[in-house]
Amino acid sequence: MSTTSIEQDIIQVCELVKSKTRKGHRTIVGVAGPPASGKSTLAELVVEHLNNDANATVPMASMLPMDGYHLDNPLLIARGLLDRKGAPETFNAHGFCEMVKSLSTTNVETFHPNFNRHMDLAIANSIAIHPDTQVIVVEGNYLLLKTEPWASLREVFDATVLVCPPIEAIRDRLQQRWIKYGLDPEAAKLRATQNDLVNVQLVISNSYDGDLMLSQDYV
Repeated sequence: MSTTSIEQDIIQVCELVKSKTRKGHRTIVGVAGPPASGKSTLAELVVEHLNNDANATVPMASMLPMDGYHLDNPLLIARGLLDRKGAPETFNAHGFCEMVKSLSTTNVETFHPNFNRHMDLAIANSIAIHPDTQVIVVEGNYLLLKTEPWASLREVFDATVLVCPPIEAIRDRLQQRWIKYGLDPEAAKLRATQNDLVNVQLVISNSYDGDLMLSQDYV
């Protein structure tokens, strides 16, 4: 994986997207990576860059995060999975994958959930995607997993990016993330070690390579 500035990475991803864009075809891009890898930031900036370049009335690009498909906390509690929130089994994986597959062919405005990390809650219908938007940047941890239903997304993505910084950087970011959301340093370390880093190792060990591989160790 190459180590570059974020500006260079944005340009690389945008060039990849543009190389896959075809007239009359909506381009679906997958940006995957472990928790705290910087993939969300990269995806947001890529969408912003594409839209600034296009300078059109209708957004050329929109972002769709996988996190909106978290199962709700009461359901996770009932299933004994709250402590594993963020693992593959704590998402509506089949619903998410079917929705992503539908994006290539739909000709109507669609509405999608987003995840509010402060509320720890998915908010329904909070993302709108215009039918004329040409590029959808899908972002999430498990988009390139080799297991189903995630693996079925490979036939949908026109371009893929895998972001994976050094594990030490991810560990530090995860602990700082939980401190930011109100945990004390010890609780943050425990949460990162017992849950998040398990998911990190799964993504690293069981994901397909992306068309573009980035380290994002500058985040």
